[in-house]
Amino acid sequence: MDEFLARLARFERTFFPRYEQTYRRLVQEGQHPKALFIGCSDSRIVPHVLMNAGPGELFIARNVGNLVPPWDMSAGFHGTAAAIEFAVLQLQVHNIIVCGHSHCGAIRGLYEEPPPAARHLRAWLDLARDAVLPVRESPEALRRVEQRSILLQLERLMSYPMVAQRVQAGQLFLHGWYYVIEDGQVLVLDTESGRFEPLSHQIGAAGDATAPATA
Repeated sequence: MDEFLARLARFERTFFPRYEQTYRRLVQEGQHPKALFIGCSDSRIVPHVLMNAGPGELFIARNVGNLVPPWDMSAGFHGTAAAIEFAVLQLQVHNIIVCGHSHCGAIRGLYEEPPPAARHLRAWLDLARDAVLPVRESPEALRRVEQRSILLQLERLMSYPMVAQRVQAGQLFLHGWYYVIEDGQVLVLDTESGRFEPLSHQIGAAGDATAPATA
């Protein structure tokens, strides 16, 4: 813990002074992030580093497996559902990003029995169950399921009335990203092909290649 306390001290001493005016402005004017980032709790995923974002730019909801619970509360109460409602209704974000990643423990957990005491985890992972392929576990199969799960979560986002209404009105855009940790590469969902493509394929493409996704 001493190491983390030392890092806090460095934040107060070096980082905060550089952004003090930004923080004061964000307090006075409130936050106005343009994107909700739904990502995995995996410690290897650092959204602000991934997107080179500073204070006030991202509204972030993280959970095991970057999953989206149903809006109808059939899965019970969940902070991610509240975050989606808050981001869309209160903050009026223009983009929602569902970012999955390679070597996801949650996806691997769909092929392995969770510990008996992990009752919450067992029920939570069911939110990705429909993405599972009827094949034996392998690195390739896991990668495909990781990507299929992103599509499933984007589809489930459209069950939120406030999301669907804004998407249909062209006020909100849904994006699917797949972060390949070992390559430092983010693959972006191409909604026309339904495939995750390298970022270079998206930059410079005509129109918004990551328009509303319901696949």
